[in-house]
Order: sequence, then C-alpha cells, then structure tokens
Amino acid sequence: MLETYASSSALAQACADAVERQLAEGLAARGRASLVATGGRSPGPVYDRLCNAPLDWAHVAVTLSDERQVDADSPDSNARLLRERLFRGAGAEARFLPLTDYAEPALRKLMPFDAVMLGMGEDGHIASLIPGSPVLAQAMDPDGQALIAESPLGFGSPPVARITLTLAALLKSRAIFLLIAGEAKRQVIARAEAGEVLPVRAILSQGRVPVRVLWTPNL
Repeated sequence: MLETYASSSALAQACADAVERQLAEGLAARGRASLVATGGRSPGPVYDRLCNAPLDWAHVAVTLSDERQVDADSPDSNARLLRERLFRGAGAEARFLPLTDYAEPALRKLMPFDAVMLGMGEDGHIASLIPGSPVLAQAMDPDGQALIAESPLGFGSPPVARITLTLAALLKSRAIFLLIAGEAKRQVIARAEAGEVLPVRAILSQGRVPVRVLWTPNL
C-alpha cells in the first residue's frame, strides 16, 4: 500500500496529478467535483501544483478535513494555507466551504467527495481524530450519522480546539490520499498495518474507498 517517492517534490507532483484526475472525472461525469483538503507541511507543494491544473475550478467545491479554532490569519489556520497555496491562479475560482460554518447539509451535497487528502501525526491521528480526545470514539464510528465533531482544547499539536470531519464523512469519498514523510511516520503506518489501534488504521483497513499512501523519506 505504501508508495515511495525519492523526494517531497516527486510526492507532491504524484499527488497533484492524481487529485487532478479525480476532479476531472467528477467534472466530466457530473459537471461538478469536490475536494477535501488538509493542513500540515506535506500538502503545500501539492496545492502549488494543483492550483494551475486546467480544471473548471468554478465548479469545484473545496472543504477541509479539519480546522483549528484559531484566527483566520493565524499560521496554524488550515484555511489560510489554502488561501495562500491552492486558491491562486486558476484555483482562485474554486468554492470554499469552511468547516467552521457547521454546514452539514452543504457538506452532504458534496458527497461522495471526489478526493480526500489527509496527513498523519506521529501519534497516528488523521484529520483531528486525535488519540485521547473525548470525542474520538463517537467520531470514529464508520457508520455514524454525524459528519463533524469538535475536539476540545488540550489535544493535538498545537493543543487548540478543533473541528474535524468524522471517519464516516471521510469514507463518503471516491479516493483517499494519505501523505506522509520521514521514517518515524513510515513506522507508524507499519504499526497500524500490523494491527495497532490507531486512528489511521481505520482508513488503512477499510474496504469501502481506495486509499493511496504516498511516502517520502525526506522531511
């Protein structure tokens, strides 16, 4: 399941190409497409490439896998990352649906998402489905009805309050792309595949949605 890339640049190009294909297929089949984007270091170079893709961006809706409850201009804001790296050039025409609007009906209209991008922490968390969080058990129900969960202060890095898509929401998609870098995270994937109960295992072990794990040894 693990795809190895020699550099972060090669990983970014592979992911951008794959997400572009997913969005193009959605646009061709339905006249619209949807993307769940993510924060962190790995996706920035993907967005730098994807924003120039020759897509009908005016009919592409973008939301986030999770968001930190911080000021919109904070360096910890995932929405800020999208504004600076994805919503440029052609990508500026995309429609953004912030999670902080609590718009479950609007989210449901985007499902199944054409592509979901995820990162992973060294604790095995995906989105803001963080080990130890009091909302984790409910948010990890693959058949749950809720699309959004709120994680309180004190969990994750930085330990700020967060809002996240649930596992059930993430699985309402046509393709999932998990981006990781460095040996430590490769070992987390190996532990999850061996059976350790980590949030990321729920993505790796399910059979509903195709998953690609893109890894580079270079941080």
